[in-house]
Amino acid sequence: MRHLAGAVSVITTGRGEQRTGFTATSVSSFSMDPPAMIVCLNRSSSSWPVVREHQSFCINLLAHDQLHVADRFSGRGGATGVARYEGAAWQELATGALGLSDALTVIDCELDEAIERHSHAILIGRVRAIRTRETAEPLLYWHGAYRHISNLDRVLTSA
Repeated sequence: MRHLAGAVSVITTGRGEQRTGFTATSVSSFSMDPPAMIVCLNRSSSSWPVVREHQSFCINLLAHDQLHVADRFSGRGGATGVARYEGAAWQELATGALGLSDALTVIDCELDEAIERHSHAILIGRVRAIRTRETAEPLLYWHGAYRHISNLDRVLTSA
């Protein structure tokens, strides 16, 4: 799986002292009508019961300059729960989840369904709002390390 490159997202959930979240690369669009996203979450994570209780989450697709946010939400440095939000600016969204103010993309979702399989839950989130930052590159994770696109001018193909 180290060869599967992915965009790095921080998934936020909960309210007040129950705020928590996690770093994820297992995020994908699911449908356009209605707009929906998929996030995979380990059910042993402390975020799992919070997502189930609050029925919402926010996908914060990180920009190349937000490695520190990815590290905090991955648990590096020992930060847990509300402490993971320190050191960055956040805005409360319609669902109650927090969106990273300068994320590459913020996708506010209501939990539509959680499918429990093996060690993980597949979260299907109905998109309520999207906000983007047009002037940044994505933060990527590939082969065990964070990376960013270094040559934006070289386009292999365009859609």
